[in-house]
Amino acid sequence: MMRCKVMKKFLGKILGIFSDDLGIDLGTSNTLICMKNKGIILREPSVVAISTKTKEIFEVGEKAKHMIGRTPSTYETIRPLRNGVIADYEVTEKMLRCFYRRIKSGTFLNKPRVIICVPAGITQVEKRAVMEVTREAGAREAYLIEEPMAAAIGVGINIFEPEGSMVVDIGGGTSELAVVSLGGVVKKSSFRVAGDRFDTAIVDYVRQKHNLLIGEKSAEDIKIKIGTVSPEEEEMEIEVSGKYVLNGLPKDITLTSSELIETLSTLVQEIIEEIRVVFEKTPPELAADIKKRGIYISGGGALLRGIDKKISAGLNLKVTIAEDPLNAVINGIGVLLNNFSLYSKVLVSTETEY
Repeated sequence: MMRCKVMKKFLGKILGIFSDDLGIDLGTSNTLICMKNKGIILREPSVVAISTKTKEIFEVGEKAKHMIGRTPSTYETIRPLRNGVIADYEVTEKMLRCFYRRIKSGTFLNKPRVIICVPAGITQVEKRAVMEVTREAGAREAYLIEEPMAAAIGVGINIFEPEGSMVVDIGGGTSELAVVSLGGVVKKSSFRVAGDRFDTAIVDYVRQKHNLLIGEKSAEDIKIKIGTVSPEEEEMEIEVSGKYVLNGLPKDITLTSSELIETLSTLVQEIIEEIRVVFEKTPPELAADIKKRGIYISGGGALLRGIDKKISAGLNLKVTIAEDPLNAVINGIGVLLNNFSLYSKVLVSTETEY
C-alpha cells in the first residue's frame, strides 16, 4: 500500500512536467477557467442541456443557456450548481469534462494541477465533493481557495500586510464577504442575496405589477439593461415580452428603470445588513483599518447601477467597485497560479488525499 502511494506521488511529479496548471471559478452562473501564464482561456455559463432518455450531454455552456425555457420534452436544461455549491455531481463532472476538452493542449500525459474557487460557507463534505469531482473530471491534483480571498487578491489588495480589508463579492448564487488580514480570513460570511435573487425579484415584480409571466433569462436581461438602485440615474426603459396571466397569450410591455428601484433596493439593503453583522464581529483595530480604506465590491452584482452609492450611504463608508468586477475572482486565482509558492498558504486544502 505504501509503495503504491509513493509510486502515485512519483508519477504525479512526472506528469507535472507535461501539465498546465489551471484555475477554475466554478460559479452558479458562469464557469471561468484560467491557465498559468496565459490568463482566462474559457468563460461559459454553468448550464448543461441533456437528453431526458439517455442522460447524455447535448450542449454545454452558452448554447445550453440559450435553450433554457425552450426545450422539447426530449431535452432538459440543468444548472448543476446552486448557491455556489454542486447540486448535481454527475452533471457537474460531465460539464467539467466538456470544458477540459475545449481547452486541452493536446499533450499526451496532460493531467493538470487545478485550483478551484469555493464559497466561504462551504462544508467539509462539500469541499471533498468538489475535489473528487474535479479529479474525476481529469485533474491530477485539486486545491481549494475561498471565493472572497481570491477576490481580494484579484482586486489588488496586499493580503499579507497587517491591515484589515473587506471584500464583498456579489456572485450569481451567493454573495461572499470577508475581512482579510495577514494572509488569512479573519471574519467571513456567505449569504444567498445575489444575482439569482435579483432575477427572481424582477420576475415576481413583473408578474404582480403587470400580470406578465417572464422567464429567468428575460429577468436577467432586464437587470443588466435597466436595473438600478439609484433614483438619480437617467431613466431607461426596455420592451419586455411574456405571457399575459389573464388570457395566457403573448404580450409586450414597456418596463422603466425607476419601477425596479424599490424592489432591487430591498435586496441591496439585505447585503448592507449582512455587512453590518460582520462589522459587529470584527476586532476594533481591523474595523478602523476598513474605515480608512473602505469596502471593495466585485462580482456581477457590482455592476448593478448605483449599488456602490447605496452601500456607501447605508454604512457611511467609502465603497470601491473593482476595476474588473466580473473577473476579480478568476484574476485572483491567476495571480496565485503564477506565484504558487507564495500564495499556497491561503489555500483551504492542499492535499488530494484525505
